[in-house]
Amino acid sequence: MDVEKTNYYEVLEIESNANPQQIENAYIRARNAYSSDSVALYSLMTKDECAAILSQIEEAYSILGFPEKRREYDRLRGFNQAAIAAARTDVHLSPAEQRANETLQYENFGSNLIESKVSKITAQKKFGLEYEENADMDRKIIECVDFTGPFLKEIRLYKNVDIDRMAEMTRISKTQINSIENEDLTKLPADVYVRGYVYQIAKVLKLNPDLVANSYILHFKKIKNQK
Repeated sequence: MDVEKTNYYEVLEIESNANPQQIENAYIRARNAYSSDSVALYSLMTKDECAAILSQIEEAYSILGFPEKRREYDRLRGFNQAAIAAARTDVHLSPAEQRANETLQYENFGSNLIESKVSKITAQKKFGLEYEENADMDRKIIECVDFTGPFLKEIRLYKNVDIDRMAEMTRISKTQINSIENEDLTKLPADVYVRGYVYQIAKVLKLNPDLVANSYILHFKKIKNQK
């Protein structure tokens, strides 16, 4: 895998300021999700596809799970520069003390940012949806068993969530959101990542994320097979 092009934080589905414990937890969660024992994936992915994802997960953790390797990766990709710089403000520290301080900065910097973001989100009611309810549309959503891209867009517009806000709340690019709604195969990544994106979109729209994600992926695979 090309380190200069691969975002290991995205592979583990964590933010770049995650502390070591969060990285380890994400690694364990991801590894368990795509192991051969995960029955939930049998209908969505082949064993080879799961193996490929597991390989990416192991590679990501082999870098992010070790402070020195992570620092080099972050320098290469431009991540966490503020945390790295903060750890080096005291020029009187020995190299070993600087490395220890830098590791601590990762933990404190990430933790403080997360706490700040949570408070801000809570204060602004970031995930609240304000829209005029329509009984027919609500019934259509409840009875739906085949969530397609166009229908997800219809729901998003009905619930008064524009693309910019959806991108902000899900941390998914506007291009990817549009590609999911338009079912544009040429601009979407592997199925497993598409499923993760749809899962987050469904959560924002106050839908059942597992139902919507599984339904969309099955529909998406049918489209690919017809190509």
